[in-house]
Amino acid sequence: MNVLTGSNFGVLERSVDFLWAKQSAILDNIANAETPNYKTKTVTFEESFEQQLRAAQRSANPRKAVSEVIENATWEVFEDGESVHLNDNGVNVTEQSVELIRTAYQLSQVYRSITGNLSIMKAAIG
Repeated sequence: MNVLTGSNFGVLERSVDFLWAKQSAILDNIANAETPNYKTKTVTFEESFEQQLRAAQRSANPRKAVSEVIENATWEVFEDGESVHLNDNGVNVTEQSVELIRTAYQLSQVYRSITGNLSIMKAAIG
């Protein structure tokens, strides 16, 4: 198996994609905090990804099924119908700001993991 296309790097790649999409949605939410009738966007990935991985592990060919799940994993964007302001806006800026910081820390950890894996490969090659 090619180390750069292996399941570990696939999961890290999907994680970066998801976290970028999540940050983008949060920034849209914050930018539209005063827009009437704007509903908060939420990006989900982890729950459905975990369920798909568990199902793939129980399949007849788990290695192939897990690889396919990782390769095809994607996130979903939902709009929350709840309003928190009189203008029917659903954005809680404090909550979104905290989630933005949390997502930035998660992204930092994913980058650290990628860097660590690449350092190990570089040492092995050298």
